[in-house]
Amino acid sequence: MKILVVGSGGREHAIVHALARSPQRPELLCAPGNPGIRGLARQVADTMDVAPIVEVAKAEGVDLVVVGPEAPLVAGLVDALAEAGIAAFGPSAAAARLEGSKTFAKEIMLAAGVPTAGHAVVGTVDEGLAAVTGYPTVVKFDGLAAGKGVVIATTEAEARAALVDMLETKVFGDGEVFVEDFLDGEEVSLLALCDGERAVALAPARDFKRALDGDEGANTGGMGAFSPVPGVEPEVLTELSAIVHQPIVDELARRGTPFHGVLYAGLMLTSAGPRVLEYNTRFGDPETQVVLPRLQSDLAELMERSSRPGGLAGATLEVDPRAAVTVVLASRGYPASASRGDEISGVDAADALPDTTVFHAGTAGGGQDGEALTTAGGRVLAVTALGETLFAAREAAYTGADAIAFDGRQLRGDIAAAATQQAG
Repeated sequence: MKILVVGSGGREHAIVHALARSPQRPELLCAPGNPGIRGLARQVADTMDVAPIVEVAKAEGVDLVVVGPEAPLVAGLVDALAEAGIAAFGPSAAAARLEGSKTFAKEIMLAAGVPTAGHAVVGTVDEGLAAVTGYPTVVKFDGLAAGKGVVIATTEAEARAALVDMLETKVFGDGEVFVEDFLDGEEVSLLALCDGERAVALAPARDFKRALDGDEGANTGGMGAFSPVPGVEPEVLTELSAIVHQPIVDELARRGTPFHGVLYAGLMLTSAGPRVLEYNTRFGDPETQVVLPRLQSDLAELMERSSRPGGLAGATLEVDPRAAVTVVLASRGYPASASRGDEISGVDAADALPDTTVFHAGTAGGGQDGEALTTAGGRVLAVTALGETLFAAREAAYTGADAIAFDGRQLRGDIAAAATQQAG
């Protein structure tokens, strides 16, 4: 079996790492990959653009293409692969609108009866401020924004600034903006594999979006994660998936746009019950880095089955009972900017620690010719560790993180800290 993984981040490294453990021993290809991925997969393209990926998949005789990031999905890569007769793990462009347009996602949620926060689409700053029902409030950009198009405003001044950025300055480009009611509770990330007919839930996770300890600082793509989540036991997970995953799969199938791939639901467990914050149509980052290391089932088989209508019939997932914790190491200035070219040391030492894996996200160099490994993005590395308890996994993840050094390195020191106390 020959599998091509499209993407270059920590999520894709975690996917490739899990595929490499498959008993089928698939031949792994990557486009474009990163220094960590290219240690496990052969690079066949340095782009994620639709046409070149289709051509290289045809030339290589690829059996399955796994699309990691959201942009190629929204751009129609899966559709183009289907036209070429190549199986793909991921949704069509029509189904990927669930992530590409938050307004469309709200429409689908309402049609499917999925509980979510109240919201209003606004066209001006004044309309946005008039739509606020209280503070904190949430201001969201409708389209793709690399995980940064959401602002939780605690004051009118902050709400105004966010609305000006999105509607007037257009920091994320053209697109609708909406104001959403703030939800209070415990946030959980639920991912499910989907075959167009059914959703099969993966282990739950919780990620940390804010840059600084105590959930302070700017919103980021994610500074860490852990799994399992206290209070979301297997029976609760099944109930939640029936509320937030299956109705969406059913509604999209009813509309003639069946959903294949991974459906990510970010939800808040409020006092009034679960409420969906957003959907992503691919694996989350950094949730993938804690969910897939716990998956003991054959990911290659599950992905192939997900690509076929009804292919997951009878599928059950085996999950490692151990906990996993991921700590993200970011470069100086992240998320506002990213320092590049800073030499990184200690990755091999961290990777050699028991039950610890270092996933590359924004790195460069590190080739066999002795070239130094350097920073090449905002989120540089993610250190994931498994442990018999959440406390043990957390201790191991931070031990691994402490072994790695580069100028300007920043990380949160409280990933999974509260959950370890809750878990006892």
